[in-house]
Amino acid sequence: MTAATTATDDTNNQNSVENITQEAPVLFDTEPTECGHLIGIMTLNTPKSLNALSVEMCQLLAQQLEQWQNDDQIVALVLKGAGDKAFCAGGDIRKLYDSMSTSAPLPNPYATEFFGHEYRLYRQMHFYPKPLILWGDGIIMGGGMGLMVGCSHRLVTERTRFAMPEVTIGLFPDASGSWFLQRMPAKTGLFLGLTGAMCNGNDALLSNLAEYAVASSDYEAIIQSLKQSDWQVAASSTDKCHNNSAHSIVSRALAAQPVAELPASKLATYWKPIQQLMNSGGLGDIDALLQSDEALAKLDTEFAKDSWTQRVVDTYRQGCPVTVALTYALYHKVTDLSLEQVLYLEANVAVHCAANPDFKEGVRALLIDKDRNPQWSRSLAECLSTEGQEYIHQHFVNPYAKGEHPLGDWLGDEALGSQLVR
Repeated sequence: MTAATTATDDTNNQNSVENITQEAPVLFDTEPTECGHLIGIMTLNTPKSLNALSVEMCQLLAQQLEQWQNDDQIVALVLKGAGDKAFCAGGDIRKLYDSMSTSAPLPNPYATEFFGHEYRLYRQMHFYPKPLILWGDGIIMGGGMGLMVGCSHRLVTERTRFAMPEVTIGLFPDASGSWFLQRMPAKTGLFLGLTGAMCNGNDALLSNLAEYAVASSDYEAIIQSLKQSDWQVAASSTDKCHNNSAHSIVSRALAAQPVAELPASKLATYWKPIQQLMNSGGLGDIDALLQSDEALAKLDTEFAKDSWTQRVVDTYRQGCPVTVALTYALYHKVTDLSLEQVLYLEANVAVHCAANPDFKEGVRALLIDKDRNPQWSRSLAECLSTEGQEYIHQHFVNPYAKGEHPLGDWLGDEALGSQLVR
């Protein structure tokens, strides 16, 4: 073998390794700061599926977060999506769909794995001691929203579009949605959960889902600003309240960026009719208004005739009644629950949904057959009947044998939330 052949083989091997790396569902890299530390970069790398979140991606992210948490050289982390269309458009539910056969047991083993890994990742992110910076450019939905709210510093751009559209597939606003929708002003979170409304970057700022508005072209400038920050005093501090902590340094670096002009917030424009709608009575009363063009026009003419509202209402009217009933019940059930308690409860609801007909039917209609004509199992009136309410509340019941709930240890002494207040 000649030296030239050896060199060619070495080059081919290197290219092969690089290709394998680029095909990994999550990419990990670091950027050196000017003072000798490192910024960790995590990139969701399945742009063809709009970076939909899979079990493997959750595992890779969780492992890297743990490794970097214990690395003193890493002072902050950035989470972004590959491509220019989406950060993360939700969960990768094709394999979950395949597991939802009529013979699958309750709880479905793959559903337990899927939601268990996903929800554990969200908990890990919420209590992570180092700054987690979200580059929230493009589409953010479902599981992507769970990642978004788990970050400590969230940037949105003029291209940001976010939603919790589970009403279209017969699931419910999970991925900690029951927790963060509760914390949005004027019951706009309940509105978004019931209708799957698509919102923008300014809506995210208003809803406490983001802190910084930047241009989609500013990513490199932001990374450069983080690299130029003085991390020396923060390297050994994880106290978020300390003026020189890593969290404060990140906040100052991001606040120094030019504030981008984003599309006007629909939630800011229409918060009053939304608030009135969500407080019009019980779910039956809300539904009566959303089903009537005349009633919506009487509530607020401008709101009713806006094309955004009309798309929202159309999505609601075609959506899954069981999802609507679950969303409404969860919104009022979790008012005083911690994040860990909410995720525990969502795990129960999720595996019940995986065993019941609407989730499978919704995924079939939207993603498998793509006929967009789901045949939902119940009307909302049926969901609101005595028998229907028993069916809805059965979703909250722990379906696991004693000691087998995947998140069961969160409710005892191992709860991170309780550790923080001791």
